[in-house]
Amino acid sequence: MRTIKGPGIFLAQFIGGQSPFNTLDGLAQWAAGLGYKAIQMPCNHASLFDVEQAAVSQTYCDDIRGMLAQHGLTISELSTHLEGQLVAVHPTYDDAFDGFAPQAVRGNPQARQAWATRTLHQAAAASQKLGLTAHATFSGSLAWPYFYPWPPHNAQRFAEAFQELADRWRPILDGFDEQGVDVCFEIHPGEDLHDGITFERFLALVDNHPRCNMLYDPSHLLLQQMDYLGFIDAYHSRIKAFHVKDAEYRASSRSGVYGGYQPWIDRAGRFRSLGDGQVDFKTIFSKLTQYDYPGWAVLEWECCLKDAETGAREGREFIQRHIIPVSSHAFDDFAAGDEVRK
Repeated sequence: MRTIKGPGIFLAQFIGGQSPFNTLDGLAQWAAGLGYKAIQMPCNHASLFDVEQAAVSQTYCDDIRGMLAQHGLTISELSTHLEGQLVAVHPTYDDAFDGFAPQAVRGNPQARQAWATRTLHQAAAASQKLGLTAHATFSGSLAWPYFYPWPPHNAQRFAEAFQELADRWRPILDGFDEQGVDVCFEIHPGEDLHDGITFERFLALVDNHPRCNMLYDPSHLLLQQMDYLGFIDAYHSRIKAFHVKDAEYRASSRSGVYGGYQPWIDRAGRFRSLGDGQVDFKTIFSKLTQYDYPGWAVLEWECCLKDAETGAREGREFIQRHIIPVSSHAFDDFAAGDEVRK
């Protein structure tokens, strides 16, 4: 067993137009001041981190690492959540997701997909140059419009959607394999990979690819009313990244897990700052430690009530408190006989 690394913080929700949140150096100084040891870096803000340059320049990557090291920080993973989404967009969502792409490819689904795929390959090369072993992303969604199908289930439609998803991702997974980096799909509603069954279906279609892994975020499983603790038992060998995010589900007579198109604050299920929700993180950290989870515990702050900077400060304390320093020997070694000790 090993001690989980952390605390880390995902920067995406904290980037802004004002100092210190508008430069990487400012964000690093802020995160380090709160006691974080790593940042998860989104790839969609070139002014903070230029993934295209990082893919081809070891010097650029060394400069980024050096600057972060001055603040006592490292990178836990790069993130291409938005770019991964654009690898597979159902036409129903073309307009909604077009804003994730550069202006030059908007309104052109084929060009947008090609750009997203190219960016994923750049992220793989950049990850290798940065010395990273895991990468966080979304799968995209070709079947999601039919997640609760009416008319009834059409087996051919889902077979075709998942086969196409696998065909789009297989070359990307191969590219990450060449760089020695795991692809960690965040299991997330809205994505085709939103639970264990959908992940298994995709995994089989990419021939159990060794780089096809998971980002475990219990909040998304709780809001689907899943057994998020048993999920670790079932899939621990594929869990290579971890978002520490809390949530709560308050049974309602008026709406359920689908949310009723309401704002987050009014939904039966909603995200909360760490410690304010219902997720059993004590058991989660115990299970991940038991199964020798190799990565970082990274705060993803999303809350419909609490201020972001308060959530970040409390989140660092929360994660640090839950990380289990692994013992170097068994508690009953003292009672072992001479033969056992030898």
